Amino acid sequence: MTFPRSTTGSIFRFTLGLAAASLCANALALDMPKRKSGLWEITTSMEGMPKGMGPIQHCIDQNSDNLMQQEAEKTKQQCSAMDIKQQGDRITIHSVCKLETTTTTMDAVFTGAFDSAYRGELKTKFNPPLHGMAESKMTIAAKWLGACKPGQKPGDIVMPGKGNFNLDDAMKKKNEPKR
Repeated sequence: MTFPRSTTGSIFRFTLGLAAASLCANALALDMPKRKSGLWEITTSMEGMPKGMGPIQHCIDQNSDNLMQQEAEKTKQQCSAMDIKQQGDRITIHSVCKLETTTTTMDAVFTGAFDSAYRGELKTKFNPPLHGMAESKMTIAAKWLGACKPGQKPGDIVMPGKGNFNLDDAMKKKNEPKR
């Protein structure tokens, strides 16, 4: 099944954001290591979507993780359930959250050494279906490449064929009071 780009883009961002937010928001409670500062390569694929644009590169530091943790706290407020368990290098997440008028139920499994490489498999169900989508399956693979490239600053994301932007700046701007 193939979905319209606008629908899959919103769902993709929400699912990826929820997974990242879940990990970051509960990192301290689980005593997990933070991501290593430097350049990370992140590859995602979603069942039913055409092959992606290729891996993105994300330059991070401790402040980047802290900003994501703050965003995670906001995302958690939309959730009636958030169960995260860690066993060795395996983290399982079960969440039930609201997205627009839909209840999303996500089950995810992340494995790996979160300071060098990890992989995640996420299954999300939408009730009622969100823009016609009843479920999604996504895979995320991330690996640490080394130091950020010259001229990059923390938060910079490089997307092949789509340009660059700074996630940290976007999150800060989103949280500024409206005038």
